Amino acid sequence: MALLKYLGTPFTYGALLFVLSAVSLVYSFELFKFDLVVFLEWELISFGSVSVIMTLLFDWMSMSFMGVVFLISSMVLFYCYVYMAGDKNLVRFIILVFLFVLSMMFLILSPNMISILLGWDGLGLVSYCLVIYYQNVKSANAGMLTVLSNRVGDVAILLCISWMFNFGGWNFFYLQHLFRVEELKFVLILVVLAAMTKSAQIPFSAWLPAAMAAPTPVSALVHSSTLVTAGVYLLIRFSEMIGVNLFLLYISVFTMMLSGVGANFEMDLKKIIALSTLSQLGVMIMTLSLGLVELTFFHLISHALFKSLLFLCAGAYIHSYGDIQDIRLLGGVSKIFPLTSFLFIGCSLSLCGFPFLSGFYSKDMILESYFMGSMNAFMLLIIFFSTMATITYSIRLIYYMGFKNLGVGCLITGSESVFMLMPMVGLFFSSTLTGAGFSWLFLTPVAVILPLVFKMLVLLSGCLFGVLAYFSTKEQMIFIMKLGYSKLYGFYGMMWGLPVISTFFFISPLNFGLKLVKFMDQGWMEELGGQGIYKKMALGMPSLDHWNLLGIKSYFLMFFFILLILVVLM
Repeated sequence: MALLKYLGTPFTYGALLFVLSAVSLVYSFELFKFDLVVFLEWELISFGSVSVIMTLLFDWMSMSFMGVVFLISSMVLFYCYVYMAGDKNLVRFIILVFLFVLSMMFLILSPNMISILLGWDGLGLVSYCLVIYYQNVKSANAGMLTVLSNRVGDVAILLCISWMFNFGGWNFFYLQHLFRVEELKFVLILVVLAAMTKSAQIPFSAWLPAAMAAPTPVSALVHSSTLVTAGVYLLIRFSEMIGVNLFLLYISVFTMMLSGVGANFEMDLKKIIALSTLSQLGVMIMTLSLGLVELTFFHLISHALFKSLLFLCAGAYIHSYGDIQDIRLLGGVSKIFPLTSFLFIGCSLSLCGFPFLSGFYSKDMILESYFMGSMNAFMLLIIFFSTMATITYSIRLIYYMGFKNLGVGCLITGSESVFMLMPMVGLFFSSTLTGAGFSWLFLTPVAVILPLVFKMLVLLSGCLFGVLAYFSTKEQMIFIMKLGYSKLYGFYGMMWGLPVISTFFFISPLNFGLKLVKFMDQGWMEELGGQGIYKKMALGMPSLDHWNLLGIKSYFLMFFFILLILVVLM
């Protein structure tokens, strides 16, 4: 009977995805071990010289990424068993999550642009449904900004499909090996534009923090391994054409700086984590722009695991504190939720690149690879500052959440649910072991020889920025910053004004449409159009009906008037 209790709940579907995750990860290791790539092709329709073929690509990269997506999705569904327990629309929520995973699976396994569009557009539409799940004004605005920003990328993919018709097919896996980069330049521009919108790079960054209006389990899934990483994964598939790209380098580095600085001024718990996601997306695309494809994929996998855990820990706090997200009111969580706080601090340190956690293996290798190449001093400074900003906002968040005095926590008696802790502990072990395991199994051993200055620079600067982050949390320091740099504070806290710029182009046409409806359709057109004429004719109809029902008096009266008119005329 106890087993029957779980049937039809997220627990059952999470177990199914967990089994699929294990199968995918084992199969990815086998493909890598024997250096195999498996294609499955199904011809849907053929016209002229062009065939529409449904193609699936199974290689170590697609299978390992799909295994990670299934793993995080299963943990999120286990977590939802408690988090969404009182929701009336739980079945709808599970269906949306499954559609989301299905769309991501289409995107991961497709080397064909048409089948990629199915997953790409599916991610955009289902994410809109999930962002507006709570159906209030805030989520409606966030959902509209999300879907309109992503539509730009959808249009770019559609134009890319149209242009690739010139090359006789839509399998980009073959095209980038058959044609020169100059011939595919227009395709590359469209793909980069689509990836920038989905991965929220400047100037499309505003929708990512706004999408935090979705339920926290959705944020853990969407902003770790699915929606935002779709653009990075697409660029990894087009890496043969991209090579070393300076445009992507500049865009990604400034996105890192924007999000890293903005997170240090933010007070909303979920938005801080969202801005850290944006910062790590900048790291991934920066690594890809330098031609380091395997390291990009490595950081994509390690980031997905510890970032999903970070969101689940944040969801446990928010759920227990009565939906409060302001970190100034969430002090002392380490006393009420000790195990959750341990996991939260662990994944935050992994985000900072603490030694022997998963983030350390990928981020350290990325920085060392950059230091070994030809460097521009200005770009080095911005990359270094943006990377160190990760330490400041992580330590600031840990201080506010764990070591500050009790906020509203003194008014609650919280307890840690076993069904919420199980997936969090599973993700913690996965994220801890992934860094070392991936570097041992999939990466070629590399000997990095750097000057002592560079080695000590990271360590000393990390300690310096950590101390700076601690002092920046003091109330006196915050008061001085607000007093002396209030305009600067607002500028950086609002992501350099990107939310205003992003919504300005949408709000002006919508306001113009509102005025048209108010003054034309509901104003003059209402009086002079079909409705107004109908009302006026309806008012005159009773008098006409009176003459239609002719009685003897009316007949004699009409006869008298006709006779009178004839006499006058004669």
